[in-house]
Parts: sequence; structure tokens; C-alpha cells
Amino acid sequence: MLKINPLSTLYVGIDVSSKSNYVCALDFYKNKYIKSSFANNQPGAEELARKILECLKEHPDLNTIVAALESTSVYSIHIANFLSSCEELMHFRPYVFVLNPKCTANYKKSYIGLGKSDPIDAFVIADYARAGNIETEPWRGSQFLALKRLTRHRLHLVECMTREKTYLVSNLYLKFSELQMLEGDDQPFCDIYGATSSSVLTEYLSPEEIVDSSEEDLISFLAEKSRNRIKDISKAAELLRKAARDSYRLDKALYEPLNVSIASSFNCIETFKKEIRLIDTAIEREIKGLNPNAFIILQSIDGIGPVLAGGIVAEIGDISAFHSSDALAKYAGLMWKSNQSGDFDGEDTPMSKAGNRYLRYYLGEAANSLRKHNVEYGTYYRKKYSEVPKHQHKRALALTSRKFVRLVYGLLARNQLYSGVSLDTSIKEIK
Repeated sequence: MLKINPLSTLYVGIDVSSKSNYVCALDFYKNKYIKSSFANNQPGAEELARKILECLKEHPDLNTIVAALESTSVYSIHIANFLSSCEELMHFRPYVFVLNPKCTANYKKSYIGLGKSDPIDAFVIADYARAGNIETEPWRGSQFLALKRLTRHRLHLVECMTREKTYLVSNLYLKFSELQMLEGDDQPFCDIYGATSSSVLTEYLSPEEIVDSSEEDLISFLAEKSRNRIKDISKAAELLRKAARDSYRLDKALYEPLNVSIASSFNCIETFKKEIRLIDTAIEREIKGLNPNAFIILQSIDGIGPVLAGGIVAEIGDISAFHSSDALAKYAGLMWKSNQSGDFDGEDTPMSKAGNRYLRYYLGEAANSLRKHNVEYGTYYRKKYSEVPKHQHKRALALTSRKFVRLVYGLLARNQLYSGVSLDTSIKEIK
């Protein structure tokens, strides 16, 4: 919680858009000193700083600046950086906060019948700050911005690849319907999006061609494309031939267009994989120049490599910004709302997700890796997995991620390497 004298503070609310920033500045008694729009560029920011300085000079009882704006994609970054580092404003100790839009949207509902406009939104943001509702830490500047752009771009590429795989599934089912249905030991390929599977699905025009191919030719084809990495190649060929026999047949005119589409999707997936590898290298290079201690600490945890450590460090920044593991979990959106009234206590408590989705993603990926390498976390995951009849993995992984948050916070707050000992500790124990 920010400790300032509210009576001597100027509260500046900024409604950010791509082209302009509408500003409303209030004192504690809701007197409005600035109500104007400024261009969202360097000259506009400098004009805003001059207006704030003029206001403070006219009202000498105001000696502190609290500027609040909503997180609006990349449009809020420049103005937040400018106000937090503006030399002319340093004398007045500016605090800049980038808020979750859901917080101000819910606060706005307390005003009955309030409309929607840039001046109104700027006023609501300023009043939200004036009311003392801000619980986040001030804007930490661009220290981790470069790393954050890399780790977030990596997630963007992963999501693009996932969408492409989902789209590819529909075409694969049309061409080779039975192959999509096979699971476990009945599946001839360990990875249906891998190189061997890609060769089979693009070089054989139809399932009928696989059926008509001799056993020797099919085995030779699989051996060549897999580079002899298939353990039981005869069994794989048999499973592939059976899947081809059991698949639906299409009109011959459809196979060529399907092949073109499938080959294109495989090329896109391979390109995404290549770009992700390049980003992984850039992440590792970037993070070493920022916070090597945090990077080394997280990598000391079983199953956590440079990319996952980089994604977590980029979103957390300095761990001192969080007073407890609960605060860190809330920032990531790993919290569950209670559903209780009187004697009723609901069992269905959905996860909030009203937090940093990028941090939540990297924590989830790290927890998923950790449960495969660490006995304690693996046991915990399996326990939570067996507690419910549906959504087992999703629920178990979310709870394992929440447990992992306590470990991350404990290690970073203590500045110590992981030794295999559980660190589900509170801030009181750390202090």
C-alpha cells in the first residue's frame, strides 16, 4: 500500500488511446485542476508535464503526484515511462501506476448512471487513485521491457502454432479419418505433427495408396523419413496400414487440394518451431544482462530452463514489489473466488484469471515441467488429478502452479538456490 499524505497529493487520471491521452487531475477534495486532452506522443507528454507543474506551482499545498492509467496494450508504456522518469517532475516524487482495467471498470459501477466518454473515464481513474484503492506497486520502468517483449512474443508464436495445429486437424480428419482417432499404442506416430507423420500425410496422396503399397516399400519409407528412429518399424507400418484401411474414402478430386492445404499447415508449423528456437536463444542472451541472480535461482529448480525462468523473471521483475506469495499469486490471476452464503458453501470455485496472463502461462508451463522432475510436485499433481472426475489435468495443473508460486517467492525473496526442500513459507518467516 502506498504511504503518502492524501491531502497534499495531486491525483492524475489518464485515459489512454493510440492517438491521445485525456487527463483529469484532482485533489483529495475532488477539485478538478486539469481537464484536457494531450497527444499521445513526446510533445504531448511534455505539454502534460508542463500543465502538471503549473498546477503544482499554483497550489503549493500539493507536493506529491500520483498518476494512474489503465494497461492499454502497448499504448500506455510510453506515457508511463515518461511520467515516471521526467526530470521536471522529480521534485514532486511522481508515482505512476498502470492499473488492471477490470479494477477501474468495477469501481465505475459504484457511480449510478455514469456514462461513457474519455473525460468520464479519466475522472474515474483519478478518483480510483484518490480513494486509495491502488494496491499494486508503482511502474518499474522499462528495465524488463526488452525481455518481456521477447517472452511475450514467444507466447504469441506458441499460440499461433497451436491455432495452426487445430486448423490442421480438420483437414487431417478429412483425408485420413482413422489416424486422428488412434491413441496410445494404437498410434503409429509418437508425434502426429512430426517429420515422419508429415511425410506420410503429404507424400501419399490418399489412404488407398498406403493400402496398395507393399510392406517392404512402406517399411523402407518409414525408415528413411524417421532416420531409423522408430523402435518397432514393422508394427508402425502395420498400424498405419490398418488405419488407412479403416479410414473413409473421398472423391479422388478432393485429395490434391487437401494435400496442398495440409502441406502448407505443416510448413507453417515448422516455421513457427524455427522462430521459437530463435526467440529462445534471444531470451537466454537478454536475461543474463538483467538479473542473473534471479535467473540462476529459478534454473536451480528441477525442470526449469532458461526460457521458463526468463518468462517468469520478465513478468515479476523485482520480487520486492510483492509482500507475500499470495500477492504474487493474485498478480498472476492464480486465485479462486469463494462461493459462500449463509450455510451454503459452493464446491464450484472457478479461478479468477483477473491477472497477468503471461506470468500465469509461464508459471503453468514451469509447474507442468516441475511435476515431471520433482517427486513432491509430481505426487501433489497426481493427488489433485484424482480428486475430481472431469477437467483433471487443468485443475491439477492450476493448483500445482499455485503451489509453485510459493516456491518461487520463497527462493527469490531469500535469494537462495533450490535445495529440494519445500519453501511454502510466509513473508513473516522470511523477515
